[in-house]
Amino acid sequence: MKAFRTLAIAFLTLLAASGIASSQTPFTAGTWTAVTNPAPANVAHMLLLTDGSVLVNSFFFQVHSDNWYRLIPDNTGSYINGTWVNAGSAPSGYNPLYFASAVLPNGKVIIMGGEYNNGSAVWTTWCAMYNPATNSWSTVTPPSGWSTIGDASGIVLPNGQFMLANCCTSQQAILTKTSPITWTTTGTGKHDENDEEGWNLLPNGNLLTVDAYVNSSCCPKGSEIYTTATGTWSAGPSTGVNLVDPGSHEIGPGILRPDGTIFYGGGTTSNAIYNSTTNTFSTAPSFGGGLDMADAPGALLPDGNVLLETSPGIFQNGLKFFEWDGTNLNSVPVPPNSNNFTSFEGNMVCLPTGQILFTEFSTTANSEVEVYTPAGTFNSAWQPVITHLASTLTHGSVNNGIGGTQFNGLSQCSYYGDDNQSATNFPLVRITNTGTGHVFYAKTHNFSTMGIATGSKFVTARFDIPATIETGASTVQVVANGIPSTAVAVTIN
Repeated sequence: MKAFRTLAIAFLTLLAASGIASSQTPFTAGTWTAVTNPAPANVAHMLLLTDGSVLVNSFFFQVHSDNWYRLIPDNTGSYINGTWVNAGSAPSGYNPLYFASAVLPNGKVIIMGGEYNNGSAVWTTWCAMYNPATNSWSTVTPPSGWSTIGDASGIVLPNGQFMLANCCTSQQAILTKTSPITWTTTGTGKHDENDEEGWNLLPNGNLLTVDAYVNSSCCPKGSEIYTTATGTWSAGPSTGVNLVDPGSHEIGPGILRPDGTIFYGGGTTSNAIYNSTTNTFSTAPSFGGGLDMADAPGALLPDGNVLLETSPGIFQNGLKFFEWDGTNLNSVPVPPNSNNFTSFEGNMVCLPTGQILFTEFSTTANSEVEVYTPAGTFNSAWQPVITHLASTLTHGSVNNGIGGTQFNGLSQCSYYGDDNQSATNFPLVRITNTGTGHVFYAKTHNFSTMGIATGSKFVTARFDIPATIETGASTVQVVANGIPSTAVAVTIN
């Protein structure tokens, strides 16, 4: 169970050349910018909320009250110039590190388990839920009979229900009701235990995982497909190359691109491409220089490229970053202090601006919080489209309806090896006042689907308008994974 990472984290409390193919088309790298206002603590795991703010937990590998914070963009929509506010504390005694997490369709955040709790490796079954409306936390009952959850995988299925893995068995369960908390068993036919395996939501609504226990007799270099309609697992295609480090069983993230392919980073120096249309794997280029993506973050950029974080060998320091453009791995600049960190210490989340927010663990000073601004832009075919929206909206009103197509984007956008989920496949509603140019986010909820790449299917959501919004002529956009719809004119009264 993560013996290598356990050792690495223990040392973390005491310590604060690649061969890349050239591209035929000139590549322009993005840039890193530190947030103007430093984080109030050493921050790590992040989730984008449905009101446009970012929920971030504090990271200390020791006993402490687990404080959470929110990064609020300024009135121009800038996260670089955003401000931090307190988001309360998880229930007393619950201070997890490496856990399952998701933003639910009602806008609440669920946190499940933890490989560590209060600095001890316990694979806990503690769970909690954050309600942004009340800025408060509550305890969640785990699935009945589970003795571990730990560093589990978690995901919101297309029907809006949250699916959870038990890290240390082959068990899974679905949260079928949130009041009262009700879990239903699922996942018949899983070949091996869930430990170290990430889950990828596919365009057809099913899930892909790569088996982390590659030395098992059932499925060397194997993958599995979870069929959401039946709740069962079946054998998937061979990955061709070994993506799993045989000692630690660590693997990298799988990032779905708009063309339906997934770049799967290896916990080894090998990488692969999964084609969701043909259900096959092919070999991807290696980073070179002994670089791998063991428990590393990756994120989809608006132009379809993938931002990837690597380090040289299992839990060795020295971060390097790349953009995968579908053909080549292009080296990009690194944020400050990257030489002091290894792959599992980085976290990424996709912002509605099309940028990527990045944090890294630190025990000696406030974590570095940086924003990556990519050079490319999106294809217009990938944009959400608003077809149904009232022309007059009232400030402070709730449950306003909005409808159209591709509200959830083409991907989950933010990914990690297995135990740090920050998916953003849900619609945000951004309102810009025409006179002042000031930006406001309405809290969205009640999504008709949490599926991705929904194409021409009509989808809907509800949104609540802030009472503090400026009135008058404005525009509304739906934003999915950093890609905005064409603006629609409205009046805010």
